[in-house]
Amino acid sequence: MTKGLCILGSTGSIGVQALNVCENLNINVVSLIANSNVKAMEEQIRRHKPKFAAMHDERAASELKQVVKDTNTKILAGDAGIIEAVTHNDVDTVLTSVVGIAGLLPTVAAIKAGKNIALSNKETLVTAGSIITELAKENGVRIFPVDSEHSAIFQCLAGNRHRDVGKIILTASGGPFRGYTKEQLKKVTVEQALKHPNWSMGSKITIDSATMMNKGLEIIEAMWLFDVPVSKIEVIIHPESIIHSMVAFKDGSIMAQMGAPDMRIPIQLALTWPERMENPFRRVDFDQLKTLNFNRPDSETFEALKLAYEAAKTGGTLPCAMNAANEVAVDMFLHGRISFLQITEVVGQVMKEHFVNSKPVLNDIIDTDRKARELARNIINGGF
Repeated sequence: MTKGLCILGSTGSIGVQALNVCENLNINVVSLIANSNVKAMEEQIRRHKPKFAAMHDERAASELKQVVKDTNTKILAGDAGIIEAVTHNDVDTVLTSVVGIAGLLPTVAAIKAGKNIALSNKETLVTAGSIITELAKENGVRIFPVDSEHSAIFQCLAGNRHRDVGKIILTASGGPFRGYTKEQLKKVTVEQALKHPNWSMGSKITIDSATMMNKGLEIIEAMWLFDVPVSKIEVIIHPESIIHSMVAFKDGSIMAQMGAPDMRIPIQLALTWPERMENPFRRVDFDQLKTLNFNRPDSETFEALKLAYEAAKTGGTLPCAMNAANEVAVDMFLHGRISFLQITEVVGQVMKEHFVNSKPVLNDIIDTDRKARELARNIINGGF
């Protein structure tokens, strides 16, 4: 059970839901971290009374310091402030819920300081899986998955032997465009892409769900979290989002974890494991649940899955380049610069031009991220 929590990305969707979990369980919130949302952070400080609050944007930190000067919360700023917030002695667990590679360096610092990680920021393992998992072993740190799919796998594996695993089956809702043809996808809008049928999430992950890149990132994350080769990880479409993932064992048995599509449930488990605590969250109503459907994903239409499998099999810096290009392309789509289908076109082009470093260290990952972003922007600005 978490004794002192730091939330990296507290004003985002997962961060807000995590604070709701903390209220229900009276978990001590030691530090909150955000980028620049002063209004939301002020509200969180007044409600949750953390010892520290850090803002990545230093001007936002200065503004925040003024508006909460009547509180006892110490305001920290910039990269140094974030590192102080994640490594403080009162913190035993860091929930990493910030979007993108921005979570990498604070997570490295937290692991080196011996903090357990409740991992929602999948890009950390996608970009630097070998580095993060090795660091965790060296420092005796546990990584608890927050993503509903990886939480499901974690639960299915509990009490079972690793050598008995036949394959991991990640379920995917299929997003808002399940069943669409490429011709139909040419015309989709940002507003349509942001309407996920089952989950309430931030804009970036919602677009990733629509392109299926989110599931691609989860394939790579699962590979590192559970030490399973990518050849033993498959994806199946399950529109109801009731079965969150499955593990097939070598004797033919399959274990599946079920639950309502509410992110607070896996967040809570990551913070309380091995305890399971009462909560008021939504339950599965079997009287209302008439059928569970399963289909194979259409990787010809949704090419992000193929790109992710390619990155996972190649390894090295290619997953990092893929992730960086995707972050840029999604942002450009959200701002109306490119079309929906062009997101994966940009990612594929960056991967094609990337020179893979097969054994990267942390600085190589940071350099790859920078260069891949620059290349993605150049591709977009050049009009393909």
